[in-house]
Amino acid sequence: MESPPSGRRLAVKDLFDTAGMRTTYGSAIFADHVPARTAEAVRLLEAAGYVNVGKANLHEFAYGVTSENPHYGAVPNPRAPGRTAGGSSGGSAAALAAGLADAALGSDSAGSIRIPAACCGVVGFKPSFGLVPIDGCFPLAPSFDHAGPMARDVAECVRMMEALVPGFEPAEVALSDLRVAVAWLDEADPLVRARVEGAASKFADLQELTLSVPDRERWGAAFRREAVESHAGLYPERAEDYGDDVRRSLEEAFELTHSEVEAAWRLREDLRDEVSEALDGFDLLLTPTLPCVAPPYGQGSRTVLTKLTALFNLAGWPALALPCGSAEDGLPASVQLAAPPGHDALVLAAAAALERALQAG
Repeated sequence: MESPPSGRRLAVKDLFDTAGMRTTYGSAIFADHVPARTAEAVRLLEAAGYVNVGKANLHEFAYGVTSENPHYGAVPNPRAPGRTAGGSSGGSAAALAAGLADAALGSDSAGSIRIPAACCGVVGFKPSFGLVPIDGCFPLAPSFDHAGPMARDVAECVRMMEALVPGFEPAEVALSDLRVAVAWLDEADPLVRARVEGAASKFADLQELTLSVPDRERWGAAFRREAVESHAGLYPERAEDYGDDVRRSLEEAFELTHSEVEAAWRLREDLRDEVSEALDGFDLLLTPTLPCVAPPYGQGSRTVLTKLTALFNLAGWPALALPCGSAEDGLPASVQLAAPPGHDALVLAAAAALERALQAG
């Protein structure tokens, strides 16, 4: 694929360092922080011709799914006033939906690229774990953290991946050539389910799969322990400078026992094995991205919004959120495509083919 046109507008999640430009991580603690170095992912995109037109607001320290930030304001959803833009990369998705940027950089630890992409009706891609450099991005839970592209179409995400991963080779694929497993349709609200089923019907070789939905109460201890370790030296020393929801999350993490964390790690390994075995013989796994459309402000449950996205952070799989039509309240529904680690080009190629099929009707 050709390089992006010169001056392609890039919105950068304010979790990524930008030399000489204020980088707050969505926190009051870093309100005046100006890094000396630029995050590697930002540097790679700028070197490819993207122009950083601004830093995008986010959920404080990326530790949440609504981007209702107590320090810098709630990110508005251009598609639906009064509804969450999703998070934690909410500002990145909103900038795309509002036409303020052509491409955006986000991070994703349990769905933080795909959740706002779904809420705002744009495309969000979480690559395989470790594929895109995350140096210079404030860590949330390092073994869950991914950096990746967001855009209004799949083609732009592919161009960004070519910049972010030197040597990345795009692929092309026909929907008829793919064997696709479908899961979690019953988890979605009726119209979201209908739109995802419509997207799934574009594939010729389709089979419904029984796959357990990860229980956040069980795997979350591993995530929360990493998060509290990421905040060493800031929390609890500066607890009063945190917003209420993030402070509560860190407080709860402090109460975790060693046995709870160990049990969560064992569950994570079991889930990795389960999803790999379940997908044996299939090229892709297709699910709803979210069980619902963008919820109103104040009603975005972390448990609900990460329900269908977190597995792919636990397993390190590439996963992409693609808009697939209007659902409840006329708001966007989103379909999620995922595949085992290393199959990033396949996920993007399948998404591009599905995008064309959906646009054709």
